[in-house]
Amino acid sequence: MNTQKNTHINLHRAEFVKSAASQEQFIRDGLPQFVFAGRSNVGKSSVINSLLGRRNFARVGDTPGKTVHVNYFLIDNKIYFVDLPGYGYARAARSEKRRWAVLMESFFTDFADNARGFLIVDVRHAPTQDDKTMASWFQQTCVPFSVIINKADKLKERELPARVEEIRRELVLDERDKTTLFSAKTGRGKDEVLQMINAPPHAP
Repeated sequence: MNTQKNTHINLHRAEFVKSAASQEQFIRDGLPQFVFAGRSNVGKSSVINSLLGRRNFARVGDTPGKTVHVNYFLIDNKIYFVDLPGYGYARAARSEKRRWAVLMESFFTDFADNARGFLIVDVRHAPTQDDKTMASWFQQTCVPFSVIINKADKLKERELPARVEEIRRELVLDERDKTTLFSAKTGRGKDEVLQMINAPPHAP
């Protein structure tokens, strides 16, 4: 990520900027973009709200598949949180799924040099084919990314190591790809993710 140092970000200074429905509407102002991706109903908005210490900043919908645009949140005038459209919603029309794929392809082509990704998965379930595709997009475009394993509070502690190992194997992660057990309910993993966001560019 070719950007200035990202330390000392005031997470309380957060504002929604825009929703982009096409490549032409993407924000290209040079600020670092931290990209949150995950299937519909995986708790993506809850993760963003937890990181910002807000309850309803990023909308949490009752119906999956409602985030169909690329949503930009400006944090402290220094970075963006970018909420990508949720994927894998079974009731979505084929044309909508195709529109999502085209939007994602263009996004990753445009911002590979200025983004860091967070792929959010559910600890209770094996990664879907869509999860694997998203991980592959991060890897193929050389966007550094980490996996947030959400809803860690839903399983017993002794069950978690095996789930993490399965997720790493299914997503074909290497030693550089970090995984973080996360719970928006208990706050588990929040500090680890914030450390990644506040790290200087090119930090391991």
